Amino acid sequence: MLERLYHMLIKEFIQVLRNPRMRAVIFIVPVVQVLIIGYAVNTDVRHVPMAVYDLDRTPASRDLLTRFEGSGCFDVVRRIAAESEIQEVLDSGEAKAVLRFNRGFAENLQGGRSAQVQLLLDGSDSNTASVILSDASHIAADFNRTIMEQRFSWTTGLRLGAEPVTLISRAWFNPNLDSRNFFVPGVLAMLVAVVSIILSSMAIVREREIGTMEQIMVTPIGRLEFILGKTIPFALIGFVDVALITLIAVFWFQVPLLGHPVMLFLGTGLYLLSTLGVGLLISTVSATQQQAMMTAFFFMLPAFMLSGFVYPIANMPEVVQWFTYLNPLRYYLVIIRGVFLKGLSLAVLWPQLLALAALGSTMLILAAGRFRKTMA
Repeated sequence: MLERLYHMLIKEFIQVLRNPRMRAVIFIVPVVQVLIIGYAVNTDVRHVPMAVYDLDRTPASRDLLTRFEGSGCFDVVRRIAAESEIQEVLDSGEAKAVLRFNRGFAENLQGGRSAQVQLLLDGSDSNTASVILSDASHIAADFNRTIMEQRFSWTTGLRLGAEPVTLISRAWFNPNLDSRNFFVPGVLAMLVAVVSIILSSMAIVREREIGTMEQIMVTPIGRLEFILGKTIPFALIGFVDVALITLIAVFWFQVPLLGHPVMLFLGTGLYLLSTLGVGLLISTVSATQQQAMMTAFFFMLPAFMLSGFVYPIANMPEVVQWFTYLNPLRYYLVIIRGVFLKGLSLAVLWPQLLALAALGSTMLILAAGRFRKTMA
């Protein structure tokens, strides 16, 4: 059995890696993709182009504007001279926000009255607009504290040493709240799924198309040996891709790897068991490689959307949440983010590992059963 399996593995490796373009697709394309997507998939909002319409033109308005510029969140790209220019800069996309000071801003502050400043946002991108609004609110709150301290000193001759209640926040696992630390591990999971599912989905149907299935049928190789021979090469390729992408994530994007690499590869092995099982099942029910590839894409799109990669599962309708339990990507994302950012061990991640093992075993059993019917 081992000798037959050995020759089956050699055949698969030669068939997959003999084409230079296929080698590039397997090893180079995932590296390029993680570099591109790692930079592109980033929800941090920095250097927002902002226009300023200052009708007050006083040291107080310039002080608040300086706080906006110094925060790193806003870049002043234009100073507006007329009301009509507000619509122009927002319509053209030259600025995502317009900060407007009305006349009497400084006078109201000095008189102890409320001084209003208006922030006009481009709300076509609701996520960006909400982040901009949150950043602006923090800047305004800090400015308010400064004004309150000055008012206190003017009236009593004393300076307020501390606020009655001080809230000190601290973010665990991602202190700077960098979205890249959250998304890059998810990109790793996505790329591994794409490579493993597409390669395995064409494994059996390719044999049928090129006419070698009949030769395999007359050999003494069994179903188990055939399935192992089809999955082990792709699993090894998946491990190599994970190692490459992990090195890029850690040393290029500075994503912390707090957990043990053994835990990462254990979760990857069970994840590959699931994705390869899905791919082989697709291959057994497809008549052509083109059909297998299209079916694989139809599977991957909802798998990504229902994994929690972008949209929190808790925000989905309850019926949809039940379907996510059949999605191996859901469990692998918990594992890979837990290993990277939290340093979690088997004691915490065993439910996800068990779920992946159950899903992967079920997929492989279904694929093996379907292969038996195909051979008959």
